[in-house]
Amino acid sequence: MSGYDRVVQPAAGEGALENHLGGDEARNYRRYEYDMVAPHVGRSMLEIGSGLGHFAEQFLPRLDRLVVSDFDPYCVEQLTKRFADHGNVEVLQFGLPTEIPLREKVDTVVMMNVLEHIEQDVEALRSVARVTVPGGRIVLWVPGYMQLYGDFDRKVGHVTRYTPKTLRATVERAGLDIEVLKPINLLGGIAWWVAVRRGGVGYPDPRLVKIYDRTVVPLTRLIERFIRPPFGQTVFCVARVRGS
Repeated sequence: MSGYDRVVQPAAGEGALENHLGGDEARNYRRYEYDMVAPHVGRSMLEIGSGLGHFAEQFLPRLDRLVVSDFDPYCVEQLTKRFADHGNVEVLQFGLPTEIPLREKVDTVVMMNVLEHIEQDVEALRSVARVTVPGGRIVLWVPGYMQLYGDFDRKVGHVTRYTPKTLRATVERAGLDIEVLKPINLLGGIAWWVAVRRGGVGYPDPRLVKIYDRTVVPLTRLIERFIRPPFGQTVFCVARVRGS
C-alpha cells in the first residue's frame, strides 16, 4: 500500500479550503505560527504539506536550503510557480507515511496541520526522522482535543485531534525525544468550540476568519506571554531526533 493510500484524503476542494485558512485571510495567525516555530528551525528545513506556500515563504531570509512539499498536484504546481526564482528551494510531491525522496538530510522538518490526517502517524514520524540529521528537530503543529472535533474535521480528512498526552505517546513510540509539548491558542479553542461544535458551522466563514485574525489572534499572543494555557485549539510539539 502506498503512502497516499494510508492518508485519509479530504473530499474534493476541501484540502484547498484548509490551505487557505493560513493564507491571505489570516496574516496575523500565520505570523503567530511563524513566531512559535522559527526559534526551533536551523539552516535547512523541509516542510511537509506546504499547501500554497504561505507559511514556508516566511523562512526564506533565514535558510540556506528550503524544501517544500505536498501530495496534492495542484499545490505542487503552485509551489513550483511561487518559488521558481529561488535557487535554494526544492519542491517535492509525496505523501506520508512513505520514503521521502530527499537527496540530502535536513536539520529541521516542520509539519503544520499534517499529522492529524495520517492513520499511521507513528510510521509517518519514523519516515520523517530518517531524513533528519541526528540531533535535528521535528516541529509539529496539530489540532487539539477531540471535544473540538466536528464536521470541518471530517470534511478535511482529520483522523483525530490530539492532546499533549496522545501526541507524546505518538512521538515517543516513533523513537523521538520531546523538547517542547504544550497546548496553545486558548481563545481560538473556545471560539472554535462555540462556532463549530455548538454553532454547527461546517467550515469557517472567510469573513469571520478575517475578524478573528484582526482581534482574537493579537489578544491570544498577549495572553500567552504571561500564562501557559491548560487547553487550546492547537497542540505544539518540538521533537528531537536521537543522535550526536
